[in-house]
Amino acid sequence: MSKTNHVCEEAVFARIYQEHSKAIWNFIYFKCGNMAQADDLVQESFIKLWQNCAKVPQEKARAFLYKVCNNQFLNEVAHQKVVFKYQQQYIEKTNLESPQFVLEQQEYHQKLEKAISNLSEIHRTPFLLNRIEGKKYREIAEILDISIKAVEKRMSLALAALRKEIEGI
Repeated sequence: MSKTNHVCEEAVFARIYQEHSKAIWNFIYFKCGNMAQADDLVQESFIKLWQNCAKVPQEKARAFLYKVCNNQFLNEVAHQKVVFKYQQQYIEKTNLESPQFVLEQQEYHQKLEKAISNLSEIHRTPFLLNRIEGKKYREIAEILDISIKAVEKRMSLALAALRKEIEGI
């Protein structure tokens, strides 16, 4: 190919810019809806064309510009998705682990432990076997050698006592 077939000459490049820049801008503005972003994407596309001028024949310059512009837009969208994902994770993490949240969580655990320790032995044992060790009422009844109804009653009284004691939390 002859040198004049490529877009490395300023006059050829300027002509391509004059002929295609507005149409490419309209195309990408329609996709992104942001004038400044459209300006940047078109400008970047022409920069890429200039950087690759020796490889792009004049007759392929228009297609090259559209493709580069579109690919840059898609890359920005993909990047924004990643940024958004990590922003959401950061927000969720900081909301859950704020100093105030950690302090409130510690206070709650202390109050809960105190409330559990204040339960009578006959109520505390079935409660801990059920809630901490995951035992079913039938298993608790066998361990404590009491009826299932007795376990249900003790659990009910334990839960009522805990609700009453930690009511303000």
